[in-house]
Amino acid sequence: MKQLFKSILVIAAAISAVGCCCSEKQCGEACSKEEIVKEVIMTRRSIRDYKEEPVCREQMAKILEAGIYAPSAMNMQTWAVRVVDNKEFIDGVTAIAVAQNPEMAEQPGFRNIFRNAPTVAFIACPEESYSGEYDCGLLSQNMMLAAWSMGVGSCCLGSVVPVMTSEEAKPYLERLQLPEGYKLLVGIAFGYPAQEIPVAPERDASKAYYVE
Repeated sequence: MKQLFKSILVIAAAISAVGCCCSEKQCGEACSKEEIVKEVIMTRRSIRDYKEEPVCREQMAKILEAGIYAPSAMNMQTWAVRVVDNKEFIDGVTAIAVAQNPEMAEQPGFRNIFRNAPTVAFIACPEESYSGEYDCGLLSQNMMLAAWSMGVGSCCLGSVVPVMTSEEAKPYLERLQLPEGYKLLVGIAFGYPAQEIPVAPERDASKAYYVE
């Protein structure tokens, strides 16, 4: 798993090494890294049920490091990331969400609105930024791939934004201490999977092709 995580951070170097003139040993190492990185990408699934144990903060630090090494327009790094593993915070936001929509609490095994995740990363960007949403998308993908390489599941949750930005949840949004002028884009659930890993749905390869 440690090797898997390192491979994500050096993906660019691995890809470059595959295409250059190098020794057999170097090519073998590069190909191995390429295979590892591809495996992480191809096997990652959105996880929607988690064990109650919060993600180890040492692991989250590595996930955050992978995130902030994502590319961003002009290297402006427009993102703001806030991680919450405080059960009181998560339960408080959940209570507000359930009050707004009581039916969600009737779902089997329901514990919180973050797909039962014990750890949540809130991602925000400047309201006026032309690239902030793209930058944060790249950061989010890096974080989720790094998490998967360490056995940590994740799931992007756009549905939590209306709850977090509602008047009732204002105290919780303020606790995130987002920079002035920033807007909340998405929440990402993180945790150790409490479900079988789903099979990847079939992808439509016809949507990506060369233009002659």
